[in-house]
Amino acid sequence: MRQQLEDFLHYLTVEKGHSENTLVAYRNDLGQFVEHLEARVPPPANWGEVSKDVIVVFLNRLRERGYASSTIARKIAAIKSFFHFLLSEGLIGENPTMSLDSPKVKKRLPRTLAGEDVERLLAVPTRDTGPKAQRDTALLELLYATGMRVTELVMLAVDDVNLVAGIVRVRHGKGNKERIIPIHERAVAALKEYIERGRPSLARPEVDTRVLFLNHRGQHLTRQGMWLIIKEYAQAAGIQVAVTPHMLRHSFATHMLESQKATLADVQHFLGHANISTTQIYTQVTGEHKRRVYDEAHPRAKELTTESV
Repeated sequence: MRQQLEDFLHYLTVEKGHSENTLVAYRNDLGQFVEHLEARVPPPANWGEVSKDVIVVFLNRLRERGYASSTIARKIAAIKSFFHFLLSEGLIGENPTMSLDSPKVKKRLPRTLAGEDVERLLAVPTRDTGPKAQRDTALLELLYATGMRVTELVMLAVDDVNLVAGIVRVRHGKGNKERIIPIHERAVAALKEYIERGRPSLARPEVDTRVLFLNHRGQHLTRQGMWLIIKEYAQAAGIQVAVTPHMLRHSFATHMLESQKATLADVQHFLGHANISTTQIYTQVTGEHKRRVYDEAHPRAKELTTESV
């Protein structure tokens, strides 16, 4: 069970781009929960045996020991996030935290890149030639063209891409659901170059795989590998913030809505969100952007100075 905890922390690093302090908090909170489970008689054999009642007992013990409500709320959030991860990975059949009460906390808005920063990032691998540059150009273009999760991208097969129709088939969630996402011509061109020239150079005859994106050993590219690639190019592009694969997903959604040509339902489909309420957070991001643009552009939106009072 501790291995799944390590996998979750790795996921938070690679896909979510959480800071070291956040990871330490998750490790401490979930580590304490695991110790509670291991002390039970008998202890659960796997995460599927952990029920809501077991979690409630743990939380009640924290209250009895005088933990602050804010600390308990943080631990509930960590447990909920962890079980959501287990469900998405197919490691449990149902989520015992679905009806678990927790204090309402304001959601942190997704971090996005400005359009010009995305362009700078995508331009970096095109400065070079060879299989690695071709692969990296294709994967960055595809990631931003579709907004797919990095897990979905690294699991793509060659046959999932239809260059003639300009579409990609993405599998996601429990039951391996599928969604079809269109891709623009620049992404199609980058993928064509990689599939026809770059991928054959990376492939190894002893490695039998139809996975689209390969590493230098001819094996499928991992989430960690993707994170390192993006980190490298973000630094080369001179982008000051820590860029993660998930930030490109957030940027895709925000930029699509900012264009006012894609509806919330369109973006929900592209992202593979089961519930449109999950997608609605991006309307807050675009709303904040519009407010900033207005305040900076409108001559009467400037702050009053001492002289003007």
